[in-house]
Amino acid sequence: MITEIGIVAGDIWHYLDQHGEVTLIELTRGIDKSRDNILMSLGWLAREGHILLIEDSGTYKISLRK
Repeated sequence: MITEIGIVAGDIWHYLDQHGEVTLIELTRGIDKSRDNILMSLGWLAREGHILLIEDSGTYKISLRK
């Protein structure tokens, strides 16, 4: 499971690098992985300080930390 979370975290990083800031909905539609795996991987990336999560009007915007 940890390996899969790491792989999805890499997919998220590459997606954000190509698309810039996206909403959680856009991210889950853009990456062909389960929502649970995406959420766990976002937690990993956030804990490591690689992404910014900003709540905006009931949704979240996600971007790479510069």
